[in-house]
Amino acid sequence: MPRFTVFDVETPNRYNDRMSAIGITVVEDGVITDEYYTLVNPETRFDPFNIQLTGINERAVRGFPAFPELWRQIEPVMSEGMIVAHNAVFDLGVLRHCLSDYGIVWRPYTRYVCTAKMGRRLLPGMSHRLNDLCCYYGIELDHHKASSDSRACAEILLRYIEDGADIREFIRTYSFSR
Repeated sequence: MPRFTVFDVETPNRYNDRMSAIGITVVEDGVITDEYYTLVNPETRFDPFNIQLTGINERAVRGFPAFPELWRQIEPVMSEGMIVAHNAVFDLGVLRHCLSDYGIVWRPYTRYVCTAKMGRRLLPGMSHRLNDLCCYYGIELDHHKASSDSRACAEILLRYIEDGADIREFIRTYSFSR
């Protein structure tokens, strides 16, 4: 089984071009082996909706790294293993904006797996929102907290695999050069 780097981001506003938090959960050989979480100073304003949803505001991120400093810390982890996220195109889009806006070159594309898309095929006829899948599988979730969301996504991925899903059928490619 390959290494999976499962991640989730929270955003400060409706533009979804900056992150205010990131959670990363590493899965190796079918086991969660590492977890990382930090708030991120998005260097932009927060919308009331996002503050209400995530509990993160300008005061909370004071003293936390902006994306360029954070990227130096997490790039080695993000570069190793298959990227996984729930509604992956959203999280990858936020990452793409952050990389682009700060002039950081990473790679032209990455291979990824989306657990929401997997669920639509593997569990037809039910809701595939993260909280609903967690309820279905009995996975603990503190929704819209990046650390909890990334861990829950990792646990859902492991359940899919335990139930016989062939991960190769769900691998897609995301381009960072849009």
